[in-house]
Amino acid sequence: MAVTLEDRLGVLDALLDETELSDQLAHELFAVVDVLDTLPTLRRVVTDPSTPDTAKAAFVHGLFDGKVSDACVSLVAEATRRRWSSGSTFAAALERQGVRAQLLLADRAGHLDETEDELFRFSRLVDSDASLRNALSERSIDRPIRERLVGDLLEGRATLATVVLAKRAVVARDRSYSHTLESYINLAAAQRERVIAVVRVARPLTEEQLQRLRAGLSHQVGRSVSLQIIVEPDLLGGVRVELGTEVIEGTVAGRLAEARKLFA
Repeated sequence: MAVTLEDRLGVLDALLDETELSDQLAHELFAVVDVLDTLPTLRRVVTDPSTPDTAKAAFVHGLFDGKVSDACVSLVAEATRRRWSSGSTFAAALERQGVRAQLLLADRAGHLDETEDELFRFSRLVDSDASLRNALSERSIDRPIRERLVGDLLEGRATLATVVLAKRAVVARDRSYSHTLESYINLAAAQRERVIAVVRVARPLTEEQLQRLRAGLSHQVGRSVSLQIIVEPDLLGGVRVELGTEVIEGTVAGRLAEARKLFA
């Protein structure tokens, strides 16, 4: 049976889950990714399928021993033993583990739900402010300046994990800043084996309504559901739920639109 990218990522996920975490591990993994992004030749060396795994692992140890923690070097060396379609895919896999390391620390500190919600709220803020979105996404602006902008907005107002990840998202290796934050939010939900449901309502839901909605959606998908609530006063009644690629349209406007299609 062919080994898929998901299988390879799952192996690294399991390795990180068994690793003794430190406050610096995420930063170290991000630093390694930055080096790989800067040196394409290095990416090719550590992902060359013709090079023995032991040689690639030895190369990683020679390059990073003493510069980052043993836990970081071991994870990177083990990653080189997998087959990756490209050096960029390899770097993205390590980036994922950096994000997960920060989320695991937040979970152990009891802040994972808070971090997930804060990342979602910040992504909404960025999406609603074109000047902010452009400033964070504009690569001609030095990265430290964009990171400092994020810090000015979040430090002292959000968890450490939220600040670290929101700053890291300015790298946005293959996608926009907002899409990068979204990927982090999905990883936070996956940490608890949950799926994200984006719920749009005209006014805030009561706790009882939230519990009923969460229970109903969980029953429908067979997994725990994390609700991300967006209040849109202009929404015409009801509720609109985006669950992955599925949209559950319960608004008056949505039902009217469906009726128009029937009589078109």
